[in-house]
Amino acid sequence: MPDFQRLLSAQRPLTLSSVARGAQPLVLADLARAAKGRAVFIAPDDAAMRAVSDAAGYFAPELEVIEFPAWDCLPYDRASPALSISAQRLSALHRLQQAEAANSQLLVTTVNAVLQRVLTPFRIRESVRAIEPGMQIGHESLIALLQRQGYSRTDTVADAGEFAVRGSVFDIYPSGLEAGLRLDFFGDELESLRLFDPHTQRSTGTLDSHLLLPASEALLDEDTIKRFRSHYRERFGANATGDPLYQAVSDGRRLAGMEHWLPLFEEKLSTLFDHLSSGDIVVIDAAASAAGEERFGDIEDYYESRLQSAGQAAGSYRPLATDTLYLSRGEFEGKAAEWPVHRADIFAQPESESTLDFGFASSRDFTPERARGDNVYEAASAHFTALSKAGKKPLFAAYSKGSLSRIASILGETGTAPKLAESWQEALGMAAKGGPVAVVLPLETGFANDELELLTEQDLLGDRLVRRRKRKRDADAFLAELSTLNAGDLVVHIEHGIGKYLGLEPITVGKSQHDCVMLEYAGGDKLYIPVENIDVLSRYGSSEEALPLDRLGGEAWQKRRARLKERIRAIAAELLKTAAARALRKAPPLQPEESSFNQFVERFPWQETDDQDRAIDDVLSDLASGKPMDRLVCGDVGFGKTEVALRGAFIAAMEGYQVAVIAPTTLLARQHYENFTERFKGFPLKIGRLSRLVGAKEASETRKGIADGTLDIVVGTHALLSKQVDFKRLGLVIVDEEQRFGVKHKERMKEMKACAPM
Repeated sequence: MPDFQRLLSAQRPLTLSSVARGAQPLVLADLARAAKGRAVFIAPDDAAMRAVSDAAGYFAPELEVIEFPAWDCLPYDRASPALSISAQRLSALHRLQQAEAANSQLLVTTVNAVLQRVLTPFRIRESVRAIEPGMQIGHESLIALLQRQGYSRTDTVADAGEFAVRGSVFDIYPSGLEAGLRLDFFGDELESLRLFDPHTQRSTGTLDSHLLLPASEALLDEDTIKRFRSHYRERFGANATGDPLYQAVSDGRRLAGMEHWLPLFEEKLSTLFDHLSSGDIVVIDAAASAAGEERFGDIEDYYESRLQSAGQAAGSYRPLATDTLYLSRGEFEGKAAEWPVHRADIFAQPESESTLDFGFASSRDFTPERARGDNVYEAASAHFTALSKAGKKPLFAAYSKGSLSRIASILGETGTAPKLAESWQEALGMAAKGGPVAVVLPLETGFANDELELLTEQDLLGDRLVRRRKRKRDADAFLAELSTLNAGDLVVHIEHGIGKYLGLEPITVGKSQHDCVMLEYAGGDKLYIPVENIDVLSRYGSSEEALPLDRLGGEAWQKRRARLKERIRAIAAELLKTAAARALRKAPPLQPEESSFNQFVERFPWQETDDQDRAIDDVLSDLASGKPMDRLVCGDVGFGKTEVALRGAFIAAMEGYQVAVIAPTTLLARQHYENFTERFKGFPLKIGRLSRLVGAKEASETRKGIADGTLDIVVGTHALLSKQVDFKRLGLVIVDEEQRFGVKHKERMKEMKACAPM
C-alpha cells in the first residue's frame, strides 16, 4: 500500500486508484487507524455500505464501525422511515458528537444519506435523556417522554424504536443499543436498569446508567409543535390549518410521513459534514457519483409530481422546496471540495500529483472452469500452489465456519489442504510461512496485489444468494388479505372471537379521520378496529356459512379458548407418552461420510440461514444418536425446509437404508421427485416415484424396487402408505405437510414410525 501520510495531509481531492471492490474494507480499516480523526466512506448504495461495514472489523478488530443509512422511503413519501432506521441514524449522529474515541472509528454511509439534511449537533446533544437507578419519574411522564421522542408503544418489544409497559416494568429498544433496555420501578423510583434480548425477552445484564436517544428525527415537544404550526401557516396559508398533518401535530400525535416536513419542526438543519471533525478523512466510491446524480433527479421528479397534484383543499400534500430537506448539487459539491472528499476507483491509473495507486486488482476468476464443468476445487488447488511458488501469500475467505470447514476439507482431498486461521492477522502470519490459509471473512469478491491474493467463496463457487434475516411478522400480512376479503366473510378477534367483516369505515376522531375495520357480532353489535391495531385479527379458516357469531362481552369465546387449552394439554400428555416409548427404542446410528457429504452440500446454491443451520445440525445429530428420530421442521415457504430433508435423506441412503418421502398432493410429490433427482445426480443412488399419476407399469416396478431394496429413495403421495408397499430396509421417513393427511393415513405413519426415524 502507498504511504498514507500523503493522503492524510492532502489539501485537495485525490484519486485512490486500483482499490478493488473486495479490498475497500481493508484500505478503509488501515486508513481509519492512520487518521488523526476518523475515516468516512460514502458508498453508492446500502448494499455497498453493508459490505464495507461487515468486513472492516475483521481486518481491524479494534475498529469501531458506525453505520449511517439513508431513510428507507422515497422523497416526498406519505410513509415514515422505519423506526429501526431512524434509531440507527440518531445513534450514529450522537456517537459522532462524543469525545475522543478510545478506538479508531470508521463511519460508513451512502450518498443518499449524505444528500439529506439532518438535525444539528446541538439538537442531538440536547435531545439526550440520562436514565439511572434512583431517579424519580412518573409512569405517565415517562410514557409521554418516549412518545415525544418517537418511540412506538407495543405489547412486546421486538424492534428498535419500540417500548412496552407491563405494570411497573418498562421495556424499551433504544437507539444505539444492540439489546433492549428494561426499567424496573418501585412506585416512581427507578430501581434497576437491565439489558434484555428482544428475541427471548430474557434479561442479559445490568447497566449503571444509560443516555436515552430519540427514536425519530421529528420530535414532538412543546417547542417543536409551536414551531411547526407557525412555519406551516407561513408556508401554506391559513387554509392549510385543516390538513390532517397540521391537526395531528397540533394535538401532539404522530402521523405517517411527518418526517418529510422536518424543516418545519426545527429552527435549522445541518448536513452530515457538520457532524464531522477537522481530522476526519472522507472517501467516496467512484460509483457514488452516478448514484448521486440519479438521486438529484429523483428528488426533483418527486417534488414536481407532488407540486402538480397539490391543491388548496384540506388534506392536500403540500411539499416543501427541495433545498429545505436535501442538499442541492452546488451545495454538495462545495462541501466535498472543503474537506476534501477523496475518490476511490477500482480501475488502475498512473501515479501523479492527484492520484495514489493502491495496487489492488480483482482476484482470480473461476467462471471459465464452472462454465466448462471442470472441478473448481482442483483449479483452486493448482492456483494456490502457483501463488506459493511465486512468493505470494495464498488466502481463502469463506462466509461462515461451516462453509470454511467443508471447502477446506474438499481442497484437502485435491492435495492442497489450507490451514485454518481465526483472524486476518493470524492468516497473514501463517501464509507468510508458506501454503494457503483459510479464514472466515464476509467478503463477496477477493483481491490481489504484489504480496498476496485472497479468493472468496463466491469467487470459487459463483454467485450465492445470501438471504437477509426476515423482519418480524407484523400486520402487513393481514392488510394484504383485506383486498381479498368480501363483506360477510368471517374473521377472528383475539379477545372477542368470531365476527363478520363488513369493510373499511372512516371514523372521525377529533377533526381527522382514521380508517377502521368494521366487524359485526351477534345481536348486530359493531366493533371498529383501527388499521394500526389490525394485528389482533386473523382470517377464519373455515367456509361454514351457518357458523354463529360470538357476542361482544359474552363468555362463549372465552370458554372455547379454555376448552382448547385443555385439549392442547391432553394432546401434550399423549405426545409425552409416545416420546417416552420411542426413547426406549434403538435405531441404527447414521453418520455422513465426510468427503461425499461435503460435495453434496456444495451443490446447495444459497447461503444457509442461521435457523437452517441449526435445523440441519439437529437432524444430523438425531440420525447419529442411535435412537428413532421424530423431528418437526417448521418454516414458511422458501425458508429451506427441503434442503434439511435432502441432507438427511443423503446420509440415510448413502448408509444403505431406504428413504420414503411422502407428500399430500401429486403436485408436491412431482416437485419433490424432480428436486431430489436433480440434487442426487451423479451419486450411486436410485430414486423412484409412486402416485396416482404414475403409470401402472412404473408403479409396479417401483413397488418391486421398494420390496427388493433396489430403490434407495422413493417419493410419492399417500400411495406409499398402502399395505401393498413393503420396504426392505426403511431407514428414514420424510413427511411434507403432515397436517394435510387423513386419520387413516396418520395411523399408517405411526406404524412406520415404530421402526424408522421420521
